Amino acid sequence: MKILYGTGNPAKLSAMKTRLECLNKKYDIELIGLKDLDTEIPQVPEDGSTPLENAHQKAVAYYNAFHIPVFSCDSGLYFDNVSEEDQPGIHVRTVHGKYLTDKEMLEYYSGLAQKYGNLTAHYKNAICFVYDAKQLFEAMEPSMESERFLIASKPHSAVRKKGFPLDSLSIDIKTGKYYYDLPEQELDQVAVEDGFLKFFERVLDEII
Repeated sequence: MKILYGTGNPAKLSAMKTRLECLNKKYDIELIGLKDLDTEIPQVPEDGSTPLENAHQKAVAYYNAFHIPVFSCDSGLYFDNVSEEDQPGIHVRTVHGKYLTDKEMLEYYSGLAQKYGNLTAHYKNAICFVYDAKQLFEAMEPSMESERFLIASKPHSAVRKKGFPLDSLSIDIKTGKYYYDLPEQELDQVAVEDGFLKFFERVLDEII
């Protein structure tokens, strides 16, 4: 089954492909991204108030445009003990109405970490999968949330990954190491939480 991941971010597509490899033997799925489609991609407003509302908007819009099974994800970033005005939530890249580049994100969030000291953070994640005109599945569950981690004031000295700028500021609380200094399999889990695997297993068992 060919499934469209509704993202134009190659880093996110690669991380999801790696995480879902274990499902291929049972379900024989092929994951493609928006850039694999030789056609115009619709603009989706993403003006929901939660990650789930944004994921729903994107998945439905892409299904209506391409009529193939498609899923979209969305995330919100939440800090412990910061003022509401500095709480990013679903607006991780858009700050004060401006869409930030990777470089600008590093500057902004390292600045917040300097303001508050290292920030304790976690992601709330959501997914919406549209299989056909009658079957839609969605979830935003605790199992899809990331573990808590630290946002540091200084980025990793060597590694930058396009599309995931905050990973170079992210420190594992248990080890005190930057995520980019962790073993590769642990980095994969950071990128795509186990809850997504359970979601896909439930959905694919139902529709196949």
